[in-house]
Amino acid sequence: MAKYQADVQALLEHIGGKENIQAVSHCMTRMRFVLLDDAKADKAEIEKIPSVKGTFTQAGQFQVIIGNDVASFYNEFTSHTGIEGVSKDQVKAAAKTNQSVLQRAMGVLGEIFAPLIPALICGGLILGFRNIIGEINFFSNGTQSLADISQFWAGTYNFLWLIGEAVFHLLPVGIVWSITRKMGTTQILGIVLGLTLVSPQLLNGFSVATTAAADIPVWDFGFAQVQMIGYQGQVIAAMLSGFVLVFLEKFFKKHCPEVISMIVVPFCSLVPAVIIAHTVVGPIGWKIGDAIASVVYAGLTSDVKWLFAAVFGLLYAPVVMTGLHHMTNAIDTQLVNTYQGTILWPMIALSNIAQGSAVLAMSILQKRNRRAQQVNVSACISCYLGVTEPALFGVNMKYGFPLVCGMIGSACAAVISVGTGVEAFSIGVGGLPGILSIKPEYWISFAIAMAVAIAVPFLLTMLIGSRKLTQEDRGMAEQSEIPSTAAASSSDPASGSLIPPAADEEKGSAKAGELLSPLSGRILPLSEIPDEVFSQGILGEGVGIDPSSNVVLAPADATVSTVMEDSRHACGLQLENGMGLLIHVGIDTVSMAGDGFELHVKEGDTVRRGDRLITFDPAKIRAAGHPTITAFLVSEPGDARLEFVTGIEAEAGKTPVIRYE
Repeated sequence: MAKYQADVQALLEHIGGKENIQAVSHCMTRMRFVLLDDAKADKAEIEKIPSVKGTFTQAGQFQVIIGNDVASFYNEFTSHTGIEGVSKDQVKAAAKTNQSVLQRAMGVLGEIFAPLIPALICGGLILGFRNIIGEINFFSNGTQSLADISQFWAGTYNFLWLIGEAVFHLLPVGIVWSITRKMGTTQILGIVLGLTLVSPQLLNGFSVATTAAADIPVWDFGFAQVQMIGYQGQVIAAMLSGFVLVFLEKFFKKHCPEVISMIVVPFCSLVPAVIIAHTVVGPIGWKIGDAIASVVYAGLTSDVKWLFAAVFGLLYAPVVMTGLHHMTNAIDTQLVNTYQGTILWPMIALSNIAQGSAVLAMSILQKRNRRAQQVNVSACISCYLGVTEPALFGVNMKYGFPLVCGMIGSACAAVISVGTGVEAFSIGVGGLPGILSIKPEYWISFAIAMAVAIAVPFLLTMLIGSRKLTQEDRGMAEQSEIPSTAAASSSDPASGSLIPPAADEEKGSAKAGELLSPLSGRILPLSEIPDEVFSQGILGEGVGIDPSSNVVLAPADATVSTVMEDSRHACGLQLENGMGLLIHVGIDTVSMAGDGFELHVKEGDTVRRGDRLITFDPAKIRAAGHPTITAFLVSEPGDARLEFVTGIEAEAGKTPVIRYE
């Protein structure tokens, strides 16, 4: 009898039968299904199956969490059902059929802008710094700026524009490159097309409005003239041009013989794309971009701007949970390049702060609930620094009322921000540090709005939570049961303690009962891993690692129990005492299909402490839009009692981060 026969049969029955399965694959820990009808999947019954650790739906995929032995389970499932498994890319493609057109469009938009956001944030901070040193007259009775009285700061002011211009004026280059990267076509052709949109031969797009029509240069072809206008800072025009190039390249690749494709495809793709960009889609995109920016700007400056702000502030957090918030990146960028600032982005920062403040109140209400605090504290800090997902999914949505309290506080703060005309230079850090991207003349107004975003959700959550939360939720009912020892029993691994390292133990050779960090980097509590399957301890307790190195080392002498040979992003180990470990590099990196990863071991290998397991390219992971945070879990603790070391900088192969006895 197969090991998982009963569980496989139960899963097939409760997932809606073979006829409900459109595609199935697996990653290191999960079965990934694309179902014809998600409603037929009985989640409650599926989660009762002994091998199943949980279920959730994401990006059109119904995922069933199995753990390290998922490969064996998957093989038995496909053998029993007669369903042929497919690749992760095929599952991902099939999953898109379960998404609406709007969801797919927003997903594509998000993936296009994800690689650009770090540059936009950096550019916004640079513009803010330039404004402080060169535009604000602090000296000589308000008549001179720092750049006026100091040659050093004058030089700095001029030098920093080199970066600011590259980020905002030459943005179309990055947009077209990102589109070709996302769509799998030739990226250098995208870069060249982007460069033609911002060529110095053209009239700078920012100068068009102040240039008389008769003075705009043209290409004169005799039978027709085309204005030589650049598209500096234009978002929609660049996106349309990029998609034209992608369409042409895919068309010619499909129809061109392989023997001449190297010559024909680039030429027949790029040249027509440049012509179409400057004659058709460029002007159309310019009009569309200006229209969108004008509508949003009009709404934010109209007589009913308070209503627009209140609705946006109220609904932004729920919109984030649907993934539709990616559209704001394009709108914000268009506003920045059209109006030299954005009124929209400050409201986004305030929404993040408001949700973090609701979590802060929950942290105080649940101060005796040690298990809840592991999530609350890290989620609050992350939210105040602009990363809202741990707060939204780990705390606020779980209890419901903190989410609503944060939404109310966000709406109030947004009304103040828009009512006082607060503007940001660009997209910035979406939390408390966001004030650095606000134009200095609006700092006081934004600070007031921030105070409201902190106070209102906090007070409302405290008031409602003190009445709504049970004694058990607040940790009071369990107080007498919390062990006084720092160790955690394996029967309740989620209560594993987070302890500081002894001064003489942070580095050095491992002792019995110690697992060394497999990577150099910052050691994080499990709750700060931006994936709910890991952060909630579903696959086992452990730590997260924000890596500063790129070679995964064996944390102990062990046998390699499982590897992902196609994606090469994860590895399972088994110690001699029976403990199972899981090392998972990055979040959702299975979708990279092994690009940027090298596996140094195979299943069944015996490794010694410090041996190489995986080498990876952090830049490729980030470019693909994934966090590099790595999960280091004890997936099978057995009877061991576990302790975790967090909040330190670890050195791979030298710093103990998990202790057991």
